[in-house]
Amino acid sequence: MEARIRGYRDLQVWQRAMLIAERTYFLSRTFPKEEQFGLTSQARRAAASVAANIAEGYGRGTRPAYASFVRIAQGSLKELETHLLLAERVGVAAPGSTKEILSEADGLGRMLRVLLTKLASSPKP
Repeated sequence: MEARIRGYRDLQVWQRAMLIAERTYFLSRTFPKEEQFGLTSQARRAAASVAANIAEGYGRGTRPAYASFVRIAQGSLKELETHLLLAERVGVAAPGSTKEILSEADGLGRMLRVLLTKLASSPKP
């Protein structure tokens, strides 16, 4: 039996995005202080944007609007991945410290693609 979705907080895609954002915040606490307004801020904003756009799109009430916000969430997810990869490349993040988040991001990216497909093909929200 499928669980009833009462709001965006019930969506697995939003829950996973929140987990990634949380992990990004914890990881970025280990970044050097001089990166507070650089990669730390950029990674945190991108991570928070993924979940925020999923929620905002859900709240818009139309499939086209929801799909548009899910696409924005996809972009923010790719932005986060890029910030994390760069942080590791330039030594801001410890080697291997981004692996778990990047793996979660890959899974979330697949979930977002599936959601977009369902939004395009389903007749009702």
